[in-house]
Amino acid sequence: MESTVKEESAAIIPAKESVYLDGPKSRGYELLFGIRVFLQFIKGFRTLHFVGPCITVFGSARFKEGSEYYEDARNFGQRIAQMGFTTITGGGPGIMEAANKGAFETGGISVGCNIKLPFEQKVNPYLTKSITFEHFFVRKVLLVKYSYAFIIMPGGFGTMDEFFEILTLVQTKTVTNFPIVLFGKKFHQPLMDMIAHMAKEGTISEEDLALLLLTDDKNEAMHHIQLYVKSNYQVKKRHRAWWFFEKR
Repeated sequence: MESTVKEESAAIIPAKESVYLDGPKSRGYELLFGIRVFLQFIKGFRTLHFVGPCITVFGSARFKEGSEYYEDARNFGQRIAQMGFTTITGGGPGIMEAANKGAFETGGISVGCNIKLPFEQKVNPYLTKSITFEHFFVRKVLLVKYSYAFIIMPGGFGTMDEFFEILTLVQTKTVTNFPIVLFGKKFHQPLMDMIAHMAKEGTISEEDLALLLLTDDKNEAMHHIQLYVKSNYQVKKRHRAWWFFEKR
C-alpha cells in the first residue's frame, strides 16, 4: 500500500520538475544590481537638479483626451505653470499627459519620469525634460524628491501606491508636511470613508485625517497649495557648476 502511494506521488510531481528556493542571487549579481540602481539615481539627480520647485500630479494612464478628469488635470498643469512651478508626472499617457500638456501649452516646465514596462509605456509628447527608469522605486523617489505639493487624480493601483507612499512619508515625518490634494470627491469618497474607518479603529490618528484635502474645486486645491508654499518657502535658483559638466 505504501509503495503504491509513493509511486502515485512520483507520477504527479516528477523529480525533474522540482523547483528549489535557493535564496538571493550571487554576490556578483547583487553588486551589479546595486551599482545599476545607484547610477539610475545619479542620472535622475543630474537630470532634475535644475528643473526648479515642482508639483507632482499623479493619476491614471487610462483617461483619454476630452474626458472630465483629463481636462481637470490639463487645467492643473496650466495653473501650476502660472504659479511659476514645474509640473512633474510619470511621463506617460492619460492624466500624466494631460497635466504635462497644460504646463507645456502655458509655457511652463513640464517633466516626465517614465518607467520601462513589458507593455511599453510611451513618453507623452508634452515634456520639456524626461527621464526613463528601470525600477518603480527609483522613479517614485524622484517624483517625491523635488516636489512641494502633490495632486492625486483618480487612478488605479499605481496611483494608490504613490498616494499612500507620500501620505506615509508625511505622516511619519520622514518628509515635510507637504500639501496632498485628493481631487475628485465622487471617485475618492469610498477611499476617504476607509481612511476615516482606520481612524475610528485606531490604526491611524484622528489628526492624520488633516494631512490631505479632498475637493472637487480646483481653486480650493491651488489655494491650499499656494498658501502652504508662500508661508514656508522662498524660491532660490540653483547655479550650474561647470566642473560637474552641467550644461547651461
